[in-house]
Amino acid sequence: MEQGQSPHGPIPAKGGLSATRTTETRTATLFDVTRTTDSLPIAPAPRLKPEPRIHRAWYVAAVAFVTIIGAAAFRSLPGLLIDPLHSEFHWSRGTIGAAVSVNLALYGLTAPFAAALMDRFGIRKVVAVALTVIAVGSGLTVFMQHAWQLILCWGLLVGLGSGSMALAFAATVTNRWFTERRGLVTGILTAASASGQLIFLPLLSWMVEAHGWRPAAVTVTLAALAVVPFVWLLLRDHPADVGLAPYGASAYVPKPAPVTGAARRTLTVLAKAARTGPFWLLAGTFAICGASTNGLVQTHFVPAAHDHGMPVTAAAGLLAVIGVFDVAGTIFSGWLTDRFESRRLLATYYALRGISLLFLPMLLAPAVHPPMVFFIVFYGLDWVATVPPTIALCRRHYGDDSAIVFGWVLASHQVGAAVIAFLGGVARDAFGSYDVVWYASGALCAAAALMALVIRHRPGTEPLAV
Repeated sequence: MEQGQSPHGPIPAKGGLSATRTTETRTATLFDVTRTTDSLPIAPAPRLKPEPRIHRAWYVAAVAFVTIIGAAAFRSLPGLLIDPLHSEFHWSRGTIGAAVSVNLALYGLTAPFAAALMDRFGIRKVVAVALTVIAVGSGLTVFMQHAWQLILCWGLLVGLGSGSMALAFAATVTNRWFTERRGLVTGILTAASASGQLIFLPLLSWMVEAHGWRPAAVTVTLAALAVVPFVWLLLRDHPADVGLAPYGASAYVPKPAPVTGAARRTLTVLAKAARTGPFWLLAGTFAICGASTNGLVQTHFVPAAHDHGMPVTAAAGLLAVIGVFDVAGTIFSGWLTDRFESRRLLATYYALRGISLLFLPMLLAPAVHPPMVFFIVFYGLDWVATVPPTIALCRRHYGDDSAIVFGWVLASHQVGAAVIAFLGGVARDAFGSYDVVWYASGALCAAAALMALVIRHRPGTEPLAV
């Protein structure tokens, strides 16, 4: 008998191939036979790492939270620069405002393209480059001598960089790393925007008052650069990169192949989404959201309160309180989005916001009374509570393209804010008060509530209304 052969002759393998294996140390066994194949070897299933005590997704969310805080801080500085730049360079406020307008517009319009770039090159690379662009734009303002340089540095560069880390970034992180708690995570990341303004605005304001605007610009530069190492070392594009399933997933999710043609894909997704009713309803409601928050209250509340004799410092303090409750309201809205139908949540938020705006003209007075405090607390809770259910509806209707679609919906938010910011000033000049603006905005919010209810319900995993 030859070495390596069974006493009963060669064992026929599956498909008629010989299972004889000649080695110096052992003979073929039945186990060896069962591992043979008819053709090419089948690639083994990906071997997942044991799930850690704290899932890596939460570390990624924490880095994203810090990054969005920074992006909010970078956007909060331009308003503090208007008077110092006017005094030093004698530029008109309209010229300085043009740079701020470019910044705000790019913040909204960059988001969908940034989401597509993240699909092409990865989250980590795009965010790291965005932070570097912000650092360059902010740092170069220290050396500027002409108004066009302000528009280039703070309008174009900082606008592009901060727009790349807008809420579409939060949607991308949530979609890739979480299958459970998506609403909660979305709420936390959305709240980071308000947190950034709360943390940095008082500090930057003190710097501008005490040391001038240049140290404040340098602070933004250093803050942007300080976040880059955390992004590069801790942020990962997909759970598959570290051998994990997304948080809450019961099975491995392979990393999708890079999608080429980011700009073309962004426009293609817009063209496809624009042929669907839910896109226009979501864009319309979110435009009204921007109009009734950033465009109306954030821009015109302080001058409106001052018209009624309230000190500017007191009115600005009330806006800061809105920011405090915005954090709690957004996180709570994310928790609700995991449990209730998103359409009904949106309708409720817009309806309550509209009712509160109808009462605001009666609450404005020289002093701050309890009814005004109640309005401020409520409006803070409702400020961007609309974001988690809006992202959830984008995800439900547009699947893998939802982050890009939400980027376009976010662009409508900025457009709505810009339009009302302009029309509010026109109305104040024409009528001598802001009353008509509050009433008109209340009516718009009522329309948004109805639009939210009209959005077609798409069966799936979204919680049913309770």
